[in-house]
Amino acid sequence: MRLRAATRGSPLARWQADHVATLLSAVDPALEHEAVVVSTSGDRDRTRPLAEIGGKGVFVKEVQAAVLDGRADLAVHSAKDLPSTTPDGLVIAAVPERADPRDALVGRSLAGLPPGSLIATGSARRRSQLAAYRPDLTFVGLRGNMDTRLAAAADYGAVVVAMAALDRLGRSAEVAEVLDPQIVLPQAGQGTLAIECRADDEGTRSRLAAVDHEPSRRRLLAERAFLAELGGDCDIPAGAYAVVDGDGVRVEGLIASLDGHVVLRHTVRGDDPEATGRAVARFLLDDAGGSAILQP
Repeated sequence: MRLRAATRGSPLARWQADHVATLLSAVDPALEHEAVVVSTSGDRDRTRPLAEIGGKGVFVKEVQAAVLDGRADLAVHSAKDLPSTTPDGLVIAAVPERADPRDALVGRSLAGLPPGSLIATGSARRRSQLAAYRPDLTFVGLRGNMDTRLAAAADYGAVVVAMAALDRLGRSAEVAEVLDPQIVLPQAGQGTLAIECRADDEGTRSRLAAVDHEPSRRRLLAERAFLAELGGDCDIPAGAYAVVDGDGVRVEGLIASLDGHVVLRHTVRGDDPEATGRAVARFLLDDAGGSAILQP
């Protein structure tokens, strides 16, 4: 049998699709795999901020469409790129074991950055938290593939990228500092792969279930529930970080103002991942004053 995997065409996305193929082949060596490369609107427009061209969905909608219309049997995503709700007709059938979810600085460490250093990042979440920790820092937007981002480190004090991406591309030696989540809380789903297929494709769902890592799935469910409770894919800086805690999960969530002057955090431990993620969001919105940050 041949499984066709829809994927973006970047080196990182191709690595992720190949990794999933390797995991599936380890379970069933007879499986054949084919990559269906899809160009997304986020890949075609690498200059404008994501919020201007459609937010998180710009990297996944066309990939999901390839599965829904039958051009592919499954789609491999960076879970952090997925909107908080899954389209009708699709299901997240597998979540492989999570990689390092933290952010990293390339160029210089926080301690090594002179006052007033210019940091390159296209993420409002990263920018607001770093501004709260180091109010002297200044920021510039940055988009593009990993090669483009890492090359930019020579032009700025540092660039901020996902540690998992560097590990997967064999470039972790370029890291100046891995940022503690107490300084920069990760994005929901960062470091996690999500494999989608059609909800009615029982054969593919069964095969994908063999590479599902249940602790990683629980963490992703909690973080996505947090994001959904905030109102879907809001443009405000928001982060979520779940860890397995016995039979339950412990979820820390964050929302912040764009300038980093207000940073709200809260942690809840619970047995149900989705209920716990929602509880964190509701506390931040209703009890910590976070609803005011959401106002336009």
